[in-house]
Amino acid sequence: MIRTRFAPSPNGPLHLGHAYAAVVAHDLARAAGGEFLLRIEDIDPGRSRADLVDSILANLEWLGLAWDGPVVFQSQRVGSYAAAGERLKALGLLYPCQCTRADVLAASSESGPDGPLYPGTCRGRTVSLEGAAWRLDMTRAAALAGPLAWDDALAGPQAAAPEQFGDVVLLRKEAPASYHLAATLDDAADGVTLVTRGADLFAATHVHRLLQALLNLPVPTWHHHPLLVEGDGRKLAKRRRSPSLADRRRAGEDGRALADALRAGRFPAGISRGGGVGEGV
Repeated sequence: MIRTRFAPSPNGPLHLGHAYAAVVAHDLARAAGGEFLLRIEDIDPGRSRADLVDSILANLEWLGLAWDGPVVFQSQRVGSYAAAGERLKALGLLYPCQCTRADVLAASSESGPDGPLYPGTCRGRTVSLEGAAWRLDMTRAAALAGPLAWDDALAGPQAAAPEQFGDVVLLRKEAPASYHLAATLDDAADGVTLVTRGADLFAATHVHRLLQALLNLPVPTWHHHPLLVEGDGRKLAKRRRSPSLADRRRAGEDGRALADALRAGRFPAGISRGGGVGEGV
């Protein structure tokens, strides 16, 4: 049975890009007689706002989208992230890092899908564990896992190439886990068989496939759909104050008609298959 999920973060109002992502996940599940789950990714203490959760639910109902089972909250699963981190530490694959973003930017000479590649400053060094982030030793992890592959429903078979990300952070200083670790563990825990998300996260799947191998997790199929964009070609984003679904709903717009327009490919500005990795829709 196909099981999909929509997993928004309550750190700003949902916009049309979120509506499109939710419609894609919902419709793929319903067309196959499967299940559509809703997960709230609320583990970023500096950005998550509990007051936005009710608005997320109301917006999905306004669009005519019904989810199966109870709403899942990442904040109820922090123990599973810590446990996975301990397993990776026991394998000798994580090391503590005290470098700031500014440190990485200043020391890095290469770029990857997430931006400047971490140059390995703290790898093999003794650093304070107080407030440290924990990075994956990518070379050792990839060697342990061996060659890996994954399938995208639109792009076809892919050879996993997680090395392009360098030593990614899995346990963050300011939150229980990185997106890479939390999303991978949650999709496995929820039994998601088809991971739908924007094309901007296509490259991140290389890392997620590696984590699945290291943690003995099931491997789903992925479906990376195009992104809705602004008139200037940039993807819709909360931080650019893209028109919110809540504003449209309060203005009396017909949410079901909007969802049908998205299904029919009638987009207000445009659509793109590109995007910056690491930014959810």
